[in-house]
Amino acid sequence: MFIWLASYPKSGNTLVRSLLASYFFSKDGIYNFSLIKNIKQFPNIKLFEDLGIDIRNEKEVIANYVRVQQSFNKRESIQFLKTHSYLFNIENNAFTDLNNTLGVIYIVRDPRNVVTSLANHKALSTDEATDVLINSWYKKGNLNNFNYTERTTLYTGTWASNYKSWKSFKSQGKYLLIKYEDLINKKEEILLKILKFIYKLNKKNFELDKVKFKNVIDSTSFERMKALEKEVGFNESRVDKKTGKKINFFNLGKKNDWKKMIVPNIKEKIENSFKEEMKELGYI
Repeated sequence: MFIWLASYPKSGNTLVRSLLASYFFSKDGIYNFSLIKNIKQFPNIKLFEDLGIDIRNEKEVIANYVRVQQSFNKRESIQFLKTHSYLFNIENNAFTDLNNTLGVIYIVRDPRNVVTSLANHKALSTDEATDVLINSWYKKGNLNNFNYTERTTLYTGTWASNYKSWKSFKSQGKYLLIKYEDLINKKEEILLKILKFIYKLNKKNFELDKVKFKNVIDSTSFERMKALEKEVGFNESRVDKKTGKKINFFNLGKKNDWKKMIVPNIKEKIENSFKEEMKELGYI
């Protein structure tokens, strides 16, 4: 069964995957970039092609989301899946269903900082990045590397529709909301909360491996991951098409402060567009 790690892009999904990959897929809890490969991204072209689905036919792809998930759903074990898709239902074709979904960990981030992070990652102006959050419907291919299309068409929705759609699992007790800001400021507490949620979903007693847990926390600091990217590279970094320069994935860190990076009219545009959701989340 799948536990979805869902979020709008640039909201902390990579950090959550890194924490879980280190804890569940390593012997000692020490993070390296190869561990994250244990958590697949969805949708993924190869999974569709393996079933003979024409990935150029958008309607055929949408109609087979659930079927593709069924094809690699190992019901006897937990599988994590990353997605930036909103939880859509297009022409009665659902993104997923309860036969495939054990639960959802949804990561949300202040949209003002999503804008600054997205602008940096994709070499956009903050005005352009704001328009993406407000108007985005879909993105073709891999958001992180435009030279290699790993994913089929990805339906992100807007920042608000993405966040709101996944809350449908909340009433079933299958939903855990994680704020990126809490993850950064209280990483040990939040990781412990995530682990307890996972074990509860899987109906297993939770016994913390304290040594592994400490190694996970220490080895996933922003400084270490930034140094690791500089040393060995990271496949989610990208190249600025205009300048040809590499844009590191682990780049801004604590320097990503919207208060210093966006002008008042952009701030107002974001807050007016997402007022209801930002109030609900305590961002305004």
